[in-house]
Amino acid sequence: MQKISLFTSEAVSSGHPDKLADQLSDAILDAYLSVDPESRVASEVLVTTDFACLAGERRSHATPNLEEMVRQTIAAIGYTGGINHGFDDQSVDILNRMNQQSAEIAQGVDAGARESEGAGDQGLMFGYACNETPELMPAPIHYAHAVLRELEAQRRANPALGLRPDAKSQITVEYRDGKPVRAHTLLVSHQHAPEVSREQLTAIIAAAWKKVLPEGWVDAETRLLVNPTGSFTLGGPAGDTGLTGRKIIVDTYGGYARHGGGAFSGKDPTKVDRSAAYAARYLAKNIVAAGLAQKCEIQLCYAIGLPEPLAIYVDTFGTGKAPEEKLEKAIRASLSLTPRGLRSHLNLNHPIYLPTASGGHFGRAPNSAGRGTFPWEATDLADTLLKNLD
Repeated sequence: MQKISLFTSEAVSSGHPDKLADQLSDAILDAYLSVDPESRVASEVLVTTDFACLAGERRSHATPNLEEMVRQTIAAIGYTGGINHGFDDQSVDILNRMNQQSAEIAQGVDAGARESEGAGDQGLMFGYACNETPELMPAPIHYAHAVLRELEAQRRANPALGLRPDAKSQITVEYRDGKPVRAHTLLVSHQHAPEVSREQLTAIIAAAWKKVLPEGWVDAETRLLVNPTGSFTLGGPAGDTGLTGRKIIVDTYGGYARHGGGAFSGKDPTKVDRSAAYAARYLAKNIVAAGLAQKCEIQLCYAIGLPEPLAIYVDTFGTGKAPEEKLEKAIRASLSLTPRGLRSHLNLNHPIYLPTASGGHFGRAPNSAGRGTFPWEATDLADTLLKNLD
């Protein structure tokens, strides 16, 4: 008998308050890295009505104008003067409380007399990949992000549509025998100009879903929900407070795979919350790309001050073409998993992080080699993993 199941994931737009805070945190990080690639930064931001608080720690030779950078980032997202009452690039009051990094943290992270620098904190990180989409991402989170990217492109290209920056999407996907086959329920809540009617907004959103979903996924039984509470004209931080790091499931796999708990945005790549989560995704994706499994989840764990991971765990959910213990050995032989090794192999010490803070950190196309964004999405390790299985 055919097994039918449903799975739901959500995503949020660049103008969502929490995502705005994430983008400001990563803009701060990029501002330091653009001058000093060895900067140590942990930036957290709170945004609310006409207010942004910048908090965290840094150790760097760079001295960027953070207030100017914050205003520029807010404007680039779409919160400019006269468009969004209660929060925009001109009216926002900025409180800067970025402080010096703790010397005790520095002594644990820096190599000093040791051969390699240690991890910036203890913690556990997961990476995941599966063959449900060409990007090797779970279908629900992939399409939840895709519809918001499409709507954002329309908002920027055609302001007359009346779309505003704040939005959330959600998709419930129907699976048959473990394969995604159709959209069961589609939901978007989108901020809009007061003059935009519910009917107009519904037409825009229905067309966006149809454009990004596979042929045949929207049928007569698919349920479409648009702004279920009615109008949505007051959005962004004026409508709801935003904080860095509150959308970790949106950032990763939409709940389809496990998450270690650490947020990414605002953290420099010595912090394994970020770099090891990227590495775990990179390894899982390359295992699937190499044909060694249809789905793969990898866990890495670290202790502060120690360079090597304490353990590696691999799960291929019964789809693996090789024993998981052999995959673990191949991983260790294929990539240095120290913080320095990860930063070097993935070329992470560059200002590449702002684009990650909206639209998900995974399933994105890697840019050109060298200093391009999303280097952990490359599949250039597949052949090496295959060789190291012998």
